[in-house]
Amino acid sequence: MISHSLNSSDSSNSPEFNDLHHDRLLDSIQIMKVGRKERKPGEPHRVFVLQPHIKSGPRKGSSWNPELQLEESISLVRTLKWTLVDSAVYSTTQPGKKTIFGKGTYGNITERLAKVPGLTAVFVSLDRLNSIQQKELEDCWKVAIYDRYSLVLEIFKLHARTREAKLQIALAEIPLLRSRLLLKDENLDQQSGAQRYIGGGGETFLEVRQRVLAEREIKIKTSLRNLQMKRGLLRKERAMKQFPVISVVGYTNAGKTSLIRKLTGDSDLQPKDELFATLDVTSHRGTLPNGMSAIFIDTVGFISNLPHDLIASFSATMEDVLLSDVIVHVRDVSHPDTEAQKANVLRVLQDLGLSETLLGNMMEVCNKSDLLTESLPAQDGGQSHLISATEGTGIEDLKTSIQEHILSVTDTVVCTLRIPMNGGHLQWLYREASVQRQRVLEGETEHLLVDVVMSSRCDARFRARFGNLIYNRRSS
Repeated sequence: MISHSLNSSDSSNSPEFNDLHHDRLLDSIQIMKVGRKERKPGEPHRVFVLQPHIKSGPRKGSSWNPELQLEESISLVRTLKWTLVDSAVYSTTQPGKKTIFGKGTYGNITERLAKVPGLTAVFVSLDRLNSIQQKELEDCWKVAIYDRYSLVLEIFKLHARTREAKLQIALAEIPLLRSRLLLKDENLDQQSGAQRYIGGGGETFLEVRQRVLAEREIKIKTSLRNLQMKRGLLRKERAMKQFPVISVVGYTNAGKTSLIRKLTGDSDLQPKDELFATLDVTSHRGTLPNGMSAIFIDTVGFISNLPHDLIASFSATMEDVLLSDVIVHVRDVSHPDTEAQKANVLRVLQDLGLSETLLGNMMEVCNKSDLLTESLPAQDGGQSHLISATEGTGIEDLKTSIQEHILSVTDTVVCTLRIPMNGGHLQWLYREASVQRQRVLEGETEHLLVDVVMSSRCDARFRARFGNLIYNRRSS
């Protein structure tokens, strides 16, 4: 409980004190768990994974196998290094009702949970529980209740490294804290009036906490906007250098980071075989077969049944995807639910506002071919690229295909020019195009050979000013 000294001290007007005040209030929201079995500090949760199989209605998972969904839910728990004590799939036709399940099923689940020794949490693998469902389950089962929203947030917190990732997680947590406030307001109503009022002007506990959350949300969004502006400057710099941008997207743990490491040779990239290993959108420079430089962007992995609020919180970093030249969709074709994963990724990209042009030009890469037990049937008219990022199979062909794709969609000219050593040609090219290499041929004393990447418009301006000096047009 917050002491009266928060209002009586003269130091309460200082920014440092206000930040501390906010942190204490946020902590008080996060720990409001009445009647719950608590863990000892540092002790992992002992979790029961409950996978609802929705049989009808708009939330019916028609393309998802419930047993495979359960496996994914268990993987989420294990990513947190929590202890799995048991798991089960239970069918329901009314996931929106207070108890989620029918009376008989709900009773059976409650009896089963009561027999689990040392249980501290239940993971109900639905996208988002409403406040009524959350309260019902917590009051009945007396343990921490997690849905996919709150559990994935815990994973995000574990893996966040940069300030931007941490800010986005903090923003995503705001709706969760608001719903938790509503849950506990009923308990505050049962307390005495003296305990309920803590703020200036007769503010209640609930009102103070709501105000703190609103202020925190504004601060986070302001900080993210500033970071977005910096990202915008980086994008302008890349555009000036005429580096094409290739965004690599896919379901979590599909092998995006492993692929980028193979394509760029960036040894600093360390792929991990776990869900949401990458939370920060990072850029990596690579070279295409024709010598052209390109930027490969590693992105946050997608997952099924995530609420829009959680996806929206990461929209700042996903801007790079929306503004890229080419998108490469990496699929784990060894996964038994690979088609459902593909559909989920495409749906999320559409929700994020990806243009029809980018969607239509998207390249599909079928990764983990080394794990296939049988040959993959031809898909999408043979346009998919079958590779193994770990073994390197198919990587060189994929590089060539990416190059052709880039040249096609960006209307880019890659050529070698024979220009005078004097005359301003080289300075113009360095200013207006992307010079890859310059050299002098044996026996030449007055001319240079310069490898250049430039747009068709830039090429036309160069020829209008200096004439047609193309020595070799390698691609167009």
